[in-house]
Amino acid sequence: MSVNEHSNITLLKEIAELLNEETDMIPMLKGALSKFLKGTNFKTGWIFFINDKGKRELIAHEELPEALQHNGCEHLKKGGCWCVSRYRNKELKKASNIIECQRIEAAIESKVGDNAGITHHATVPLQSGGERFGLLNVAKPNTVSYSEEELELLESVAFQMGSAIKRIYLTKQEQEMALVKERNRLARDLHDSVNQLLFSVTLTSRAGIEMSDQKDIKDTFRDIQQLTQAALTEMRALIWQLRPQGLESGLIEAIKAYADMLNLTLTVNVSGVLQFPSRVEETLFRVAQEALNNVRKHAETQIVEMFINVTATDILFVVKDGGRGFINDSKKALPSIGMQSIKDRVQALGGTADWVSEIGKGTELLIRIPY
Repeated sequence: MSVNEHSNITLLKEIAELLNEETDMIPMLKGALSKFLKGTNFKTGWIFFINDKGKRELIAHEELPEALQHNGCEHLKKGGCWCVSRYRNKELKKASNIIECQRIEAAIESKVGDNAGITHHATVPLQSGGERFGLLNVAKPNTVSYSEEELELLESVAFQMGSAIKRIYLTKQEQEMALVKERNRLARDLHDSVNQLLFSVTLTSRAGIEMSDQKDIKDTFRDIQQLTQAALTEMRALIWQLRPQGLESGLIEAIKAYADMLNLTLTVNVSGVLQFPSRVEETLFRVAQEALNNVRKHAETQIVEMFINVTATDILFVVKDGGRGFINDSKKALPSIGMQSIKDRVQALGGTADWVSEIGKGTELLIRIPY
C-alpha cells in the first residue's frame, strides 16, 4: 500500500467517525466537507440539496473564494449549471469533471472579488441506495480536470455522506413517529378521562336545573352548565390539536371538520393541485387550527373564508374573517401565543406569516411557504 493510499484510508476513517457522531444535518455536512478539504489538495467545496421538483438549496460550503462568497453566495444560488442539469435528468451517476461552470464564470465576469484561481470543479451526487439528496462539488486553483484517483476519493466521501444523510432522515422520521404516538396517547387519555368528566358535569347541571324550583339554584346550575360546555369545547379543540381526526381523508376535509366542531361557517377556495409532503400538510393543518381558534375566541364572527393557491414555487394560504379586528403593530410582539405559534411553524419551513387587520374591518392571515 502506498503512502497516499494509506492517507486516503485514514481520511475516510476520520470522516466516517465524524459523520457517525453528528446528529444535526448542516453541522455534520460542514464538518465532513472541512475535514475532506484539509486532508486533500482540494481547496473549496459546496453542497446542494435538490428536491424532487429539481429545486436546489445551497446547504453547506467551506473555504469559498471571495467571488463565490459575494452577497451571500448569490452566484452559487442562481443560474444554471451542467452538474445540476445532469443531476435533474438523472444522468449524473458518479464523480465527474465539469467542463465549465456557468455560476463560477458569472462570478468571475461580475468582478466582485478574487476567484482564487477557481475556474472548474468536480461534482458527485449524494445518494443512498435509490434515494438521491443532492450534489457535492469541490475544486482547487488553476485546475480544469481532476485525476481518476481524486474522483474515486470524492466518490467514496459522497457515499459516506449519502449514508449519513439517510440515517439522519430516518432518525428524524422515527422521532416524529414517536411524537405522533405520544400525542395520540395523550389525546386518548384526555378523551377518556377529562372529556368524559366534563360531559358528566354538563348532564348533572342540566338535571339540577330541572329538579329545582328556586331561581337562584337554577341560575347557578345554568352557569355551571355553560362554563362546563365551554370547557368541553376547549377540551375537544385540544384533543383535535393533539390528534388531527380526518387528515387521512385530505387536508381540506380535516380543516372543514375542525371548523364545524368550532361552530364556524367556513368557505374554502382552492386553486392548484394539493399534493404536499406530509410535513407541509400537517403544518398547514396546524396553522388552520390556530387561525380558526383565534376567530372563534376573538373575532366575534362565525364566518370565515380560506384561500389556498398552489403554484410551481409557492403555497399561498389565506384565512380571512370580517370580525372586529385588532391593532396590528409590526414593531411590537405578536398579541397571542397562537399567532406566535403560527409564525414559528411557518418559518420552520422557510415561509412567512403576516397579518393585516383593522378595528371593525376584520383580520386577514397571509401565509407563504416555498414549495
